[in-house]
Amino acid sequence: MSEYDSEPIRGLPGLLPPGETILWQGSPDWRVLARTAFHTGSVAVYFAVLAAGALAAGSTLGFAMTLAAGAIGLALLHLLAFGTARSTIYTITNRRIVLRFGMAIPKCINLPLRVIGTLDLRARARGTGDLLMLVTGQQRLGYIALWPHAQGWHFSNPRPMFRAVPDIAKVGMIAARTTQAAQGDGIVTPVAAAPHDLATGPNRQASTQQALPA
Repeated sequence: MSEYDSEPIRGLPGLLPPGETILWQGSPDWRVLARTAFHTGSVAVYFAVLAAGALAAGSTLGFAMTLAAGAIGLALLHLLAFGTARSTIYTITNRRIVLRFGMAIPKCINLPLRVIGTLDLRARARGTGDLLMLVTGQQRLGYIALWPHAQGWHFSNPRPMFRAVPDIAKVGMIAARTTQAAQGDGIVTPVAAAPHDLATGPNRQASTQQALPA
């Protein structure tokens, strides 16, 4: 039995009220999450440099120990990314955005669409990416409570986010249009992405932003 077995609807803390419908649900790609949230690439480079230094110094034992430590560290980070992705469900309804996550301590963050100030899409190769949200009004979220589902280095005003989501262009468009419809005066505008981040295909939009007038 898992901590989520009591969910009346997968990924949500309770039954949907009348008039609310689920428009999209999904989870992070754990391999992309490992690279972007847990920085496995940087960790691999770090241990490779240490191993090269040990080898250059003529320490075979140091070289072997460094490689072993790096392999163990990377394995643990990948395991953490896998567990995080497995326990995370992102949901978009016609009334709110919900982040359910947490392996040891389950958490569920409900964001009514009326408190979403901006939605910024960060696309990557192969269609994955992140959807970052700016929360307005009196509602305040803790960075530690949100991590790793929060934009890095935004401690005073944390920005919750969908991380490493497949087909992020579609998800971003659903979120933007739904928020615009719920608030009534939203503006949906395209945002330029770096050339290497652009998804290919005639019908693919690489990045979308939903912004509201002050």
